[in-house]
Amino acid sequence: QVQLVESGGGLVQTGGSLRLSCAASINIFSFNAMGWYRQAPGKQRELVASMARSGSTNYADSVKGRFTISRDNPKNTVYLQMNSLKPEDTAVYYCNGLFQRPLEYWGQGTQVTVSS
Repeated sequence: QVQLVESGGGLVQTGGSLRLSCAASINIFSFNAMGWYRQAPGKQRELVASMARSGSTNYADSVKGRFTISRDNPKNTVYLQMNSLKPEDTAVYYCNGLFQRPLEYWGQGTQVTVSS
């Protein structure tokens, strides 16, 4: 049973920082890629950042230079460091582990709220 458990969300003021964690129940190298998505009220879920097994990363234009995805292999954990947060970053953030579509897993989500 593959499980992804997010943590680290919360309420922060504009300009603040948060670090999200995603702990996997399996070796994260089992996934082709892992990523962070977010969904704001009334909007579609969108990719924020992803990291392939090789270590290559991809970011949404809206977060480039502010967010950083990283991983801790022994802990089977992926992180999303979020700096210079803006109100428009407010959303539920989801961790994703992709084997090969359609086989992928999602965490339960963690709320991030940025107050102005």
